[in-house]
Amino acid sequence: MVKLKDDDKKAITEKFSKELKGDVNIMYFYDSDKKVCPYCSEMTELLEDLVGLSPKLKLTKYNAADESTEKERKFLKINDQVPALVLGGKKIYNLYYFGIPAGYEFASLLEDIVDVSNGTTRLSEKTKAELKEVSKPIDIKVFVTPTCPWCPRAVRTAHQLAIENPMITSSMIEASEFEEMSTKYKVMAVPRIVINDKSYFEGAQPEQVFMEYIKEELKDEAK
Repeated sequence: MVKLKDDDKKAITEKFSKELKGDVNIMYFYDSDKKVCPYCSEMTELLEDLVGLSPKLKLTKYNAADESTEKERKFLKINDQVPALVLGGKKIYNLYYFGIPAGYEFASLLEDIVDVSNGTTRLSEKTKAELKEVSKPIDIKVFVTPTCPWCPRAVRTAHQLAIENPMITSSMIEASEFEEMSTKYKVMAVPRIVINDKSYFEGAQPEQVFMEYIKEELKDEAK
Protein backbone atom coordinates (compact mmCIF):
# COMPACT_ATOMS: atom_id res chain seq x y z
CA MET A 1 0.00 0.00 0.00
CA VAL A 2 1.32 3.42 -1.00
CA LYS A 3 0.19 6.10 1.41
CA LEU A 4 1.68 9.40 2.53
CA LYS A 5 2.32 9.68 6.26
CA ASP A 6 1.55 12.87 8.15
CA ASP A 7 5.25 13.75 8.45
CA ASP A 8 5.65 13.24 4.70
CA LYS A 9 2.69 15.48 3.96
CA LYS A 10 4.10 18.22 6.19
CA ALA A 11 7.53 18.10 4.54
CA ILE A 12 6.08 18.06 1.01
CA THR A 13 3.71 20.92 1.82
CA GLU A 14 6.63 23.03 3.01
CA LYS A 15 8.69 22.09 -0.05
CA PHE A 16 5.93 23.02 -2.48
CA SER A 17 5.18 26.25 -0.63
CA LYS A 18 8.82 27.34 -1.00
CA GLU A 19 9.64 26.00 -4.46
CA LEU A 20 6.53 26.03 -6.66
CA LYS A 21 6.02 29.15 -8.79
CA GLY A 22 3.48 28.23 -11.45
CA ASP A 23 0.55 25.81 -11.59
CA VAL A 24 1.09 22.17 -12.51
CA ASN A 25 -1.49 19.86 -14.03
CA ILE A 26 -0.91 16.16 -13.35
CA MET A 27 -2.66 14.28 -16.16
CA TYR A 28 -3.36 10.76 -14.99
CA PHE A 29 -4.53 7.81 -17.08
CA TYR A 30 -5.93 4.80 -15.25
CA ASP A 31 -8.12 1.74 -15.62
CA SER A 32 -10.48 0.74 -12.83
CA ASP A 33 -10.16 -2.94 -13.78
CA LYS A 34 -7.63 -4.37 -11.33
CA LYS A 35 -6.74 -7.13 -13.77
CA VAL A 36 -5.62 -4.49 -16.25
CA CYS A 37 -4.07 -2.14 -13.71
CA PRO A 38 -3.41 -3.70 -10.29
CA TYR A 39 -1.90 -0.52 -8.86
CA CYS A 40 -4.26 2.12 -10.25
CA SER A 41 -6.36 2.41 -7.10
CA GLU A 42 -3.23 2.96 -5.00
CA MET A 43 -1.88 5.47 -7.48
CA THR A 44 -5.17 7.37 -7.50
CA GLU A 45 -5.08 7.68 -3.72
CA LEU A 46 -1.44 8.77 -3.77
CA LEU A 47 -2.05 11.48 -6.38
CA GLU A 48 -5.19 12.77 -4.68
CA ASP A 49 -3.23 13.11 -1.44
CA LEU A 50 -0.38 14.83 -3.28
CA VAL A 51 -2.44 17.50 -5.07
CA GLY A 52 -4.13 18.32 -1.78
CA LEU A 53 -0.80 19.60 -0.47
CA SER A 54 -0.61 22.67 -2.72
CA PRO A 55 -3.19 24.96 -4.38
CA LYS A 56 -0.86 25.10 -7.38
CA LEU A 57 -1.45 21.42 -8.19
CA LYS A 58 -4.33 20.02 -10.22
CA LEU A 59 -5.13 16.37 -10.94
CA THR A 60 -6.92 15.57 -14.21
CA LYS A 61 -8.03 11.95 -14.40
CA TYR A 62 -8.73 10.03 -17.58
CA ASN A 63 -10.21 6.54 -17.67
CA ALA A 64 -8.16 4.88 -20.41
CA ALA A 65 -10.89 2.27 -20.90
CA ASP A 66 -13.42 4.98 -21.76
CA GLU A 67 -13.66 5.73 -25.48
CA SER A 68 -14.36 9.37 -24.65
CA THR A 69 -10.69 9.78 -23.63
CA GLU A 70 -9.32 8.61 -26.98
CA LYS A 71 -8.63 12.16 -28.14
CA GLU A 72 -6.59 12.94 -25.02
CA ARG A 73 -4.72 9.63 -25.23
CA LYS A 74 -3.70 10.30 -28.80
CA PHE A 75 -2.73 13.90 -28.12
CA LEU A 76 -0.64 12.97 -25.08
CA LYS A 77 0.76 9.83 -26.76
CA ILE A 78 -0.68 7.41 -24.21
CA ASN A 79 -1.34 3.96 -25.65
CA ASP A 80 -2.44 1.03 -23.51
CA GLN A 81 0.09 1.53 -20.72
CA VAL A 82 -1.61 2.33 -17.42
CA PRO A 83 -1.12 3.79 -14.94
CA ALA A 84 0.46 6.72 -16.77
CA LEU A 85 1.28 10.31 -15.84
CA VAL A 86 2.06 13.38 -17.92
CA LEU A 87 2.99 16.74 -16.37
CA GLY A 88 2.07 20.15 -17.69
CA GLY A 89 2.81 23.69 -16.55
CA LYS A 90 2.72 26.61 -18.94
CA LYS A 91 3.07 23.88 -21.55
CA ILE A 92 2.84 20.09 -21.60
CA TYR A 93 6.21 18.39 -21.41
CA ASN A 94 7.17 15.10 -23.04
CA LEU A 95 7.98 13.44 -19.75
CA TYR A 96 6.07 10.38 -18.68
CA TYR A 97 5.63 7.99 -15.79
CA PHE A 98 4.43 4.52 -16.76
CA GLY A 99 3.79 2.68 -13.54
CA ILE A 100 3.38 3.88 -10.00
CA PRO A 101 6.20 6.21 -8.84
CA ALA A 102 6.53 4.50 -5.49
CA GLY A 103 9.51 3.89 -3.23
CA TYR A 104 12.61 5.81 -4.24
CA GLU A 105 10.90 6.96 -7.43
CA PHE A 106 8.44 9.18 -5.55
CA ALA A 107 11.27 11.68 -5.04
CA SER A 108 11.63 11.95 -8.83
CA LEU A 109 7.99 12.94 -9.16
CA LEU A 110 8.32 15.65 -6.51
CA GLU A 111 11.37 17.18 -8.18
CA ASP A 112 9.77 16.95 -11.64
CA ILE A 113 6.75 18.83 -10.33
CA VAL A 114 9.05 21.60 -9.09
CA ASP A 115 10.86 21.84 -12.43
CA VAL A 116 7.62 21.89 -14.42
CA SER A 117 6.21 24.54 -12.10
CA ASN A 118 9.27 26.72 -12.62
CA GLY A 119 9.71 25.92 -16.31
CA THR A 120 13.41 25.21 -15.90
CA THR A 121 15.78 22.49 -14.67
CA ARG A 122 18.93 21.98 -12.62
CA LEU A 123 20.99 20.80 -15.59
CA SER A 124 24.36 22.46 -16.17
CA GLU A 125 24.62 25.42 -18.52
CA LYS A 126 26.89 23.34 -20.76
CA THR A 127 24.23 20.66 -21.13
CA LYS A 128 21.50 23.23 -21.74
CA ALA A 129 23.59 24.78 -24.51
CA GLU A 130 24.19 21.38 -26.12
CA LEU A 131 20.49 20.55 -25.93
CA LYS A 132 19.66 23.56 -28.08
CA GLU A 133 21.42 21.78 -30.94
CA VAL A 134 19.11 18.76 -30.74
CA SER A 135 16.69 19.21 -33.65
CA LYS A 136 15.61 15.61 -34.29
CA PRO A 137 13.40 13.35 -32.14
CA ILE A 138 15.11 11.52 -29.32
CA ASP A 139 13.23 8.94 -27.24
CA ILE A 140 14.60 7.94 -23.85
CA LYS A 141 13.18 5.05 -21.83
CA VAL A 142 14.36 4.54 -18.25
CA PHE A 143 13.43 1.19 -16.72
CA VAL A 144 13.26 1.26 -12.92
CA THR A 145 12.02 -0.56 -9.84
CA PRO A 146 10.74 1.09 -6.63
CA THR A 147 13.53 -0.43 -4.54
CA CYS A 148 16.37 0.84 -6.75
CA PRO A 149 18.17 3.74 -5.01
CA TRP A 150 20.07 4.71 -8.18
CA CYS A 151 17.05 4.86 -10.48
CA PRO A 152 15.72 8.31 -9.49
CA ARG A 153 18.91 10.00 -10.67
CA ALA A 154 18.55 8.42 -14.12
CA VAL A 155 14.87 9.33 -14.33
CA ARG A 156 15.50 12.89 -13.22
CA THR A 157 18.25 13.41 -15.78
CA ALA A 158 16.12 11.99 -18.60
CA HIS A 159 13.09 14.05 -17.61
CA GLN A 160 15.10 17.25 -17.31
CA LEU A 161 16.40 16.72 -20.84
CA ALA A 162 12.79 16.54 -22.03
CA ILE A 163 11.86 19.71 -20.16
CA GLU A 164 14.71 21.61 -21.79
CA ASN A 165 14.04 20.42 -25.35
CA PRO A 166 10.61 19.41 -26.79
CA MET A 167 12.32 17.15 -29.34
CA ILE A 168 13.19 14.80 -26.47
CA THR A 169 10.65 12.39 -24.99
CA SER A 170 11.58 10.71 -21.71
CA SER A 171 9.68 7.95 -19.95
CA MET A 172 10.05 6.24 -16.60
CA ILE A 173 8.88 2.64 -16.95
CA GLU A 174 8.37 0.50 -13.87
CA ALA A 175 9.92 -2.77 -15.01
CA SER A 176 7.85 -5.19 -12.93
CA GLU A 177 4.55 -3.59 -13.98
CA PHE A 178 5.39 -3.74 -17.67
CA GLU A 179 7.01 -7.14 -18.01
CA GLU A 180 6.50 -7.42 -21.77
CA MET A 181 8.36 -4.16 -22.35
CA SER A 182 11.07 -5.22 -19.94
CA THR A 183 11.52 -8.46 -21.87
CA LYS A 184 11.51 -6.65 -25.20
CA TYR A 185 14.28 -4.31 -24.08
CA LYS A 186 16.19 -7.05 -22.26
CA VAL A 187 16.05 -5.43 -18.85
CA MET A 188 18.28 -7.47 -16.57
CA ALA A 189 19.34 -4.67 -14.23
CA VAL A 190 18.06 -1.19 -13.42
CA PRO A 191 18.23 1.59 -14.19
CA ARG A 192 18.42 0.56 -17.85
CA ILE A 193 18.33 3.47 -20.26
CA VAL A 194 17.29 2.87 -23.87
CA ILE A 195 17.69 5.63 -26.46
CA ASN A 196 15.73 5.55 -29.72
CA ASP A 197 15.12 1.83 -29.18
CA LYS A 198 18.70 1.16 -30.30
CA SER A 199 21.47 2.16 -27.95
CA TYR A 200 21.41 1.53 -24.23
CA PHE A 201 23.39 1.82 -21.03
CA GLU A 202 22.86 1.09 -17.37
CA GLY A 203 23.42 2.83 -14.08
CA ALA A 204 22.91 6.32 -12.66
CA GLN A 205 25.21 7.98 -15.13
CA PRO A 206 25.84 11.76 -15.14
CA GLU A 207 24.10 14.02 -17.64
CA GLN A 208 27.23 14.15 -19.82
CA VAL A 209 26.86 10.42 -20.55
CA PHE A 210 23.25 10.91 -21.63
CA MET A 211 24.37 13.70 -23.95
CA GLU A 212 27.10 11.56 -25.52
CA TYR A 213 24.58 8.87 -26.40
CA ILE A 214 22.19 11.48 -27.78
CA LYS A 215 24.96 12.95 -29.93
CA GLU A 216 25.77 9.50 -31.28
CA GLU A 217 22.13 8.96 -32.20
CA LEU A 218 22.04 12.29 -34.01
CA LYS A 219 25.19 11.32 -35.94
CA ASP A 220 23.58 8.05 -37.01
CA GLU A 221 20.45 9.90 -38.16
CA ALA A 222 22.58 12.26 -40.23
CA LYS A 223 24.25 9.41 -42.15
